[in-house]
Parts: sequence; structure tokens; C-alpha cells
Amino acid sequence: MTNEKIRNVAIIAHVDHGKTSLVNEMLKQGNVFRDNQQVEDRVMDSNALEKERGITIFSKNASCLYDGTKINVIDTPGHADFGGEVERVLKMVDVVLLVVDAFEGPMPQTRFVLEKALALNLKVVVVVNKMDRQDARPKEVVDEVLELFMDLNANDDQLDSPFVFASARSGKASLSLDEEGENFEPLFKTIINHVPAPSGDDKAPLSMLVSSAEHNDYVGKLAIGKVENGSIKVGDQVVVCNFYDKTKNIKSKVVSLFTYQGLKRIPKNEVQMGDIVCIAGLDNVMIGDTICSPQEVVAKEFVQIAEPSVEMTFMVNDSPFAGKEGKFVTSRHLRERLYKEAIKDLSLKVSDGATAESFLVAGRGEMHLSILIENMRRDGYEFQVSMPRVRFKTINGKKCEPIDILTLDVPADCVGTVMNKMGVRKGELIHMTPKQSRMKMEFYVPERGLFGFKSELLTDTKGEGIMNSVFYEYQPYKGEIDRREYGSLIAFETGEAVVYGLFNAQERGELFIGAGVQVYAGMVVGRNPKGEDLVVNVCKKKHLSNCRSSGSDDALRLETPILMSLEDCLEFLADDEYLEVTPKSVRIRKKILDHNLRLRERGKILKGEVNG
Repeated sequence: MTNEKIRNVAIIAHVDHGKTSLVNEMLKQGNVFRDNQQVEDRVMDSNALEKERGITIFSKNASCLYDGTKINVIDTPGHADFGGEVERVLKMVDVVLLVVDAFEGPMPQTRFVLEKALALNLKVVVVVNKMDRQDARPKEVVDEVLELFMDLNANDDQLDSPFVFASARSGKASLSLDEEGENFEPLFKTIINHVPAPSGDDKAPLSMLVSSAEHNDYVGKLAIGKVENGSIKVGDQVVVCNFYDKTKNIKSKVVSLFTYQGLKRIPKNEVQMGDIVCIAGLDNVMIGDTICSPQEVVAKEFVQIAEPSVEMTFMVNDSPFAGKEGKFVTSRHLRERLYKEAIKDLSLKVSDGATAESFLVAGRGEMHLSILIENMRRDGYEFQVSMPRVRFKTINGKKCEPIDILTLDVPADCVGTVMNKMGVRKGELIHMTPKQSRMKMEFYVPERGLFGFKSELLTDTKGEGIMNSVFYEYQPYKGEIDRREYGSLIAFETGEAVVYGLFNAQERGELFIGAGVQVYAGMVVGRNPKGEDLVVNVCKKKHLSNCRSSGSDDALRLETPILMSLEDCLEFLADDEYLEVTPKSVRIRKKILDHNLRLRERGKILKGEVNG
């Protein structure tokens, strides 16, 4: 049986191809908002970090109505680091809207998300977006999309997927390249006519796979998923089980039910087969669990989330400034938060570290982990982290490392510089395509070779370079990569940075701090372009003399310090450095703060007495 009054749709695409803008316009034209209501851009990006960065980080649910049919829409992230958010929600839908930029065409993440959708045998509607771009090339993009379908071994039904040509920004869509369209009616009609209604047995016992979980301050934990069989009522007795954990068999009671109406959750007494529902009252439920009727307990298999490839060590802050700015500073606080985060984010793996005060946290990339760090510091946590490093595997007795597909779009006159940088980072050129005055290049490159590359690319291309990468596969280890061409300027003593000390220090390199900043011995205060670490005394004051006047320091001119963001600091880190993170500050420091001890340890490494 099918529920003809419901359609479940997920929006998938590469980053910046217009998913969230498309959802925004669908909600507007689906009568979600009042006629006179002020609606902000990217209304689905509700998280503070999403609004600041202009990207989608978390998958979110909404719904709209068209011609009496309820369309449940799931907006998903487009960045490769948050691919786990896409993978887990695909089980809730019957079709995906694949959004492709009318100029850029299919990109690495387009391939990744489409491959996941085709593997689940989902229907596809291709939306060629940004048709209003002056450099749009929709005919070529359509051919590129069809080539991608064939590369991914799509079946005949999937190859016949309908194409819709749209401009999400102006709210127009058309089924023809020659027509502009007036509104989103062609898109809505395509969804209704070509998207299958959710199927199942409404008379069978309840069966629902949990694809998402949230916490609400008023009703507690919420389990979100699609009712695949039967129906569910408030007060029903249910059983929570898991396909991979045969021992899990928890009896619970449904306290509250909610469905999506626009952007809001609406309480319901009963939800029928095919709809997406939020269930409150099941405290022990996890993503991947199955909620069943006690009459028939059958666990359903959940999609396998791709393994994380980058890891960092999170540990209790032990710097001289520890505990001054954070609210949650102990290992207990750190442990609770990290393990709680791993429950919500299936692509995040957390395990205990080498000491009681350290934890290994693995994610899908630098941005994935930096978002976690930023959220924690905003919540009042204080801790320190190590340099990001890739996770190696042993396959057939060989040491293997993760390889990414890197796509670069750079000005034509910068190709030589970029090729040189890629050679140093063990990159292997796959394709090279001219695009007017620019060049599009694709490389196979070790993931560790991309650490710190983004800032170099922007410098080499005068800010015009665009890079995108997505995980490809594990390949044999490519050899050593010299990631840093610069060294650190390290504070010699604890105190307050003064103009005289900073003026002498800036002759050695670029500074990260200005006058009046509190520093401690072993803290990194700048960058040395000569490639070696150098100790500087930024707290040094000018000796008093009979000839010195009160305004003698005014003539010393300091260069503007480099303001390092969290991502900049993570890219800068070396093997022997930590990043100290507090709600108010981020500071780079050496693992060994004492200068003499550092020199002694370095001497041991050079002699081979310890493993460097």
C-alpha cells in the first residue's frame, strides 16, 4: 500500500550549489509563511555557526503543502566533512533532489552523495540550479550529469530521471531549457508525478528505523524517522532493538508524537505509515535503532556510515593559564561531552587516549573537527588539542593512507605554482580542463597533504583559487610530506608583551599578538619564515638610563599582528605543538614549555635515542 498524500524528499548536492536556497523558496511557495511575513535568507540554517559561515552543517527537516500533498523536505550539508549527515537521513526518503550548479556542473561531493542515493535504489530528480548566472552552461552540465550516472552504474530507471531547470534565488523553475518559468510549480509537479509515494503495510505491526536523534529541553530525547509499517499512537507500548546489537531489547512507552508542518513540530495523537515522525519518551534510543510493536520485534539494518579518516587528541588544558577562562575544565566534563557528541554524530568516533586525561577523536576532516571544537568552546569548555593527523590502515600487509580527489579551480597564470605545490604534497594529476581564463584541475592527493594547503592556495592565487576535496579510497603510503615551510616564534618568559620586545621580535618573523597580551614561556607568538623554531623575548623592556625620555618608545612602529582563526591555528600546528582552546582565546603552545628541556629532547631525537 502507498500513502498518496505524502512525499518524502532529501535535497543533496555539492557545497554552494544552492540546496538551502532551494528549500527556502519551496517553503515560501508551499504556503509555509504568511504573505506579509519577513523571512530571512537560508531560514533552514538555524545554527549560529551555520549562519556565520554560510554553510549547512546539520541535516534538518521541514515540510510544505502542494495541491493537498504534504512534501517532507530534508535539507542536507554539502561539505564532504559532513557526509555522515547525508548518509544517515537517506533511509527516511524515497527520492533525492540532486542540485547541480548550472556553471560548475558535478563536483566531488555531487558524486559522493549521488553514489549513496543510487546504492539505496532511490529515485532521483536532477535540479540544474543557478540558471540566472551569466556564465551558465546547462546543456554541457546535463551531459556531465548523465555521464556521472553512467559512471556510477545507474539502472535504466535512474538514467531516465527528470531534469528541472531552476533559479532558487528568483524562485523560478522550468522543465525546458528554452523557458524561464514563473514559479516553482514545475518542480512541485515533478515531485508529485515522478516521486513514488511511501509504501508499506498500514495494517502491519509498527516498524520504524531511527535516522536522527535530538534533545529537547521540554520533552527530552527525540527519535526521528519514517513510519515504514503500521501506525503509532501516543501511549503505545513499543520495543527498541538494534540490528547490530542482538542483546538490545528495551520496552518503552510513547509519551508524545510530533510531525513537521513547515519549520515547526506539531503534536499529534497518531501518525500513519509513510510520514516522518518525532517520538518523545524513549530515553535509551539511538540512531540506527528500530522501534517496533511488541507483537513483532524485527530489527532493520541501518546504512553503514563511512569511516572517519582524520583524528586529533583532545586533552585537559595544562598550560600556565589553565582554568582562568573556561567553565568546564576537567577530564570528566570533556569525556561526557565528547561521548555525547559521538552519539549524535555517527561519523565521529571517540575513544580513550593514552592517559586518563586525553581522548582520541576521529572525524571526516579538519572542518568536521574544527566545528566540534568551536561548538565546545562556545559552550564554556576549556581544553587543548593536538595537530590533526590521518588514520592509517594496514591492508594486505601494507601501510595505507586515505587519498582524496581534489578539484582546483584557479586562474590560468597560477597553474605552474599550484602544480609545484601539488608535487611536493604527492598529488597526482588526473584531469586538466580549461574554463575561459581559468583552469580546472583534478588530483589524487594524500589527505595529510591537504593540511594547511587552503591558506597557501589563496596566497598563491591572490584569493581567486577554489578547492574542493572528497575521500576517494585507501592507497599504499606515499612517503614523507614536508608540510611546514616555516617555524615558530616562541615566547621566552611569562609576562605581558610590550612594544620594545615585540619590535625586536618582529624582525625575526610575523607576530600573532600585539602589546598588552599576556604570554607564557613556550607559547607560540609568531611565525618564522626561515623554517626553524626561534625563541624571542616579547616581554623585554628597554633599560632605563639618564638620557631616556618618557616618550622614547613612541617612535617604535609595530606591524599589524596576524589574527589567527581556529582553522588557521589547526593548519599551523606542528607535531610538537598543542592548541589551547578556551571560550575567550585560542593559543598555540609547545608541548614542552621549558626551553632547555625542549633542546634536550630535540638532541635525543637527533641522536636517535627516542622515536621522533
